[in-house]
Amino acid sequence: MKPLSIKEKAKNYRAEGYSYGMISEKLGLSKSTLSGWLKNIPYKPSEKAIARIGVGRTKSAQIKHKQKIDNILEMENSAKIELGKISKRDLWLLGIGLYLGEGTKSFENIRIINSDPEIIKIAIRWLKRICGLSEGNFTIAIHAYPDNNIVDTINYWTKTTNIPIKQFGKTYIDRRMNKTNKNKRKLPYGTALLTVKSNGRKEFGVILHRRIMGWIKSVSRQINAGIV
Repeated sequence: MKPLSIKEKAKNYRAEGYSYGMISEKLGLSKSTLSGWLKNIPYKPSEKAIARIGVGRTKSAQIKHKQKIDNILEMENSAKIELGKISKRDLWLLGIGLYLGEGTKSFENIRIINSDPEIIKIAIRWLKRICGLSEGNFTIAIHAYPDNNIVDTINYWTKTTNIPIKQFGKTYIDRRMNKTNKNKRKLPYGTALLTVKSNGRKEFGVILHRRIMGWIKSVSRQINAGIV
């Protein structure tokens, strides 16, 4: 049987009624990370959780958590109606904004770096759908930390992106001594650096980077000129 990932373990503990504090102690994850992962899982405190923080505080936490989940679902449903169906042009503009914030602007290399798998997946979708790239045009390099399990991290990113492990570059492990215990486990799967390979086609290399930068300049000028 395949070992559970740290995220799956966290979800299982939450389903068993463990508090964020208890899961944090078990897995060494920050509460902010747990909040992002587990916010949509209904919270029914276990006997251990009740014994640890008391009936009153447990009941209060349970009520607040339910209110939070209900509000999140309400806002998500409202946002879905407001947004409507996403068009190809919407994806084009979204990708331009994403690259403006997360992509490399110099050296004419197309690279996007982020720890959020949803951002990386959107970037891949944009580069395929709008820029005409295929799976073979991508490589991924992982920026990890000593507290990351490297095998789990690589498996996580290949599963998330559908990019084969053979297209992964060398993993860089940040061993700086100023990484405090407080910051450990905040990035349980490190950061992914998505890079585009032209594979000998200029339109997917320097030319594509210049096109993207042209899109960014045009969008920026129009918005800053008050045209929109």
